Amino acid sequence: MSSIWKYSTVTAVEKGGGPTLHDKMGDTEGMVLGRVVVYSVMGCPHCVQAKNSLGQLRLPVCAVDMGEHPELWGRVNELTGQTTVPQIFFNSVHVGGGDDLQKLAPEELERLVRLVREEAVPADGPPLPQENQSPGSDTVGGVNGAAELSVILRDMILKLFSEYLSTDGKSVDYKAMSLSPVFEHYCELAVQLQRVELLSLTREEKLAFFINTYNALVIHGNLRLGAPTNMWQRYRFFNYVSYLIGGEVFTLQDIENGVLRGNRKGVAQLLRPFSKTDPRLQVALPDAEPLVHFALNCGAKGCPPIKTYTPQDVDSQLRTAAEAFLEDDGGCMVDSEKGEVRLSQIFKWYKADFGGTDEKLLNWILEHMGKSPKRSSLQSVLSSGKIKVSYLPYDWSTNNSH
Repeated sequence: MSSIWKYSTVTAVEKGGGPTLHDKMGDTEGMVLGRVVVYSVMGCPHCVQAKNSLGQLRLPVCAVDMGEHPELWGRVNELTGQTTVPQIFFNSVHVGGGDDLQKLAPEELERLVRLVREEAVPADGPPLPQENQSPGSDTVGGVNGAAELSVILRDMILKLFSEYLSTDGKSVDYKAMSLSPVFEHYCELAVQLQRVELLSLTREEKLAFFINTYNALVIHGNLRLGAPTNMWQRYRFFNYVSYLIGGEVFTLQDIENGVLRGNRKGVAQLLRPFSKTDPRLQVALPDAEPLVHFALNCGAKGCPPIKTYTPQDVDSQLRTAAEAFLEDDGGCMVDSEKGEVRLSQIFKWYKADFGGTDEKLLNWILEHMGKSPKRSSLQSVLSSGKIKVSYLPYDWSTNNSH
């Protein structure tokens, strides 16, 4: 199997028959000396949309799956100052993300296309994986251990997710996805979760395993039952959709609040998920890990994107996810003039995990932000001593196309 990042001319067909970028640019076929590089993650709607747009330019596109090649994050972050995807380069010129690509003026886009066609990539251009670091096999034989199984399940469900994602990256055909033979294979493989040995897992293995399993289970539940559309349906969904893992039943509620939050009460929950005599309590983390809130995706548009988590790098991966979430205006907005900080509802619902008070919460956020103008603004607001904290509306809508 060839590596996912190797050269390919990505093609795209736009719905509606309107003019495409390729129509506007004219014929660009022929010898091309440079390349376009797009760093993305599997299942990311914005990445799909960006790659479809790039495909219309008829240029060599190297699509690097950062889930498969996390070793490149450091260099990409150094070049871009960003921890979000997609990140797009024309040779060594950093364009930015998908929105930045769409906002390019026609003359600037034409200049970049000409650059790629006529000039080779400089030696210090954006990095690609080494030849001996190709992604893993698509086969699932010989699964060893909980972490590996959860990664395989997550990868399978995200590949399905990507396959049935619309070209604009805004909706998913869950109905067609549920009829796929690959999904049936996924269901068969998920049965192996009941044989996983949980008590021997380290903290890092638990984090990676249960985050990956949670995100896969949400998609699985949406496929089988449909996405919840109101408060009552959401309550039932998160308290009843479950996998049999290691001989015990774990619902989404159990995984999030029982295991990953150290057996704390969830939103609108009167009791802790696990009683003192519940054998699942032995699996729970000793304390709540606040970073998991930027990794768990409940299926709503207001949730963080789904990413890859591995035991070896889970802490750095979670910090990267938090940094990206806080940099996005859907996670945190700072109004220096008004001295106001507007946050995602996630921080309100789980405030106890971030210290319990506005002051501790804002200091936690400051510590986990990347170096950016937003961080400087927050630091300035905190220094003033007069801060108003409010919370942004949460987008519970789903991306189901039916």
